[in-house]
Amino acid sequence: MITIVSGLPRSGTSMMMKMLDNGGIPPMIDNIRKADEDNPRGYYEFEPVKQIKEDSSWLPEVEGKAVKMVSRLLLDLPPGYQYKIVFMRRKLSEILASQAVMLERSGKSFQADVEQMSSLFEKHLDQVQTWLSQQPHIDTLYQDFNQIIADPEPAITSLNDFLGGCLDIDAMRQVVEPKLYRQRG
Repeated sequence: MITIVSGLPRSGTSMMMKMLDNGGIPPMIDNIRKADEDNPRGYYEFEPVKQIKEDSSWLPEVEGKAVKMVSRLLLDLPPGYQYKIVFMRRKLSEILASQAVMLERSGKSFQADVEQMSSLFEKHLDQVQTWLSQQPHIDTLYQDFNQIIADPEPAITSLNDFLGGCLDIDAMRQVVEPKLYRQRG
């Protein structure tokens, strides 16, 4: 079984990876992208994920671990494995605001039409959710970033149940820091 944390960029996937790491599921990361002001606890990324369509030879290394993958790459997951996907959701207005702040910090400007981007993201999320529901080798648990920040207990309980009931829920609880919730919408 391979555990994947997914969602749109800036939807809380790094927080969820940290929760799973603290809970006892080691992350598959390469530490190429370092923690910064936008993700002070780190990005929890593994570069080969981005090339999964061309090369999935690394997947056996992820068994028993958690790996982060943006939602658009889920459609390239090869059959032959059992996947447990923890899919993060967050208010689209907050995702877009967070992306804009991150781009500005890196010296790039955010030139997108917010309504158009929201519409594109909604269509994408519908497509991915439909696809996931049709895959017999994939189980998906949807988690809401905003709800986790407000009250992490239900999410931690459902995560523990979804992933086999052996997680350190007290350690997971320590990850949720409302002060890191900056782009509210």
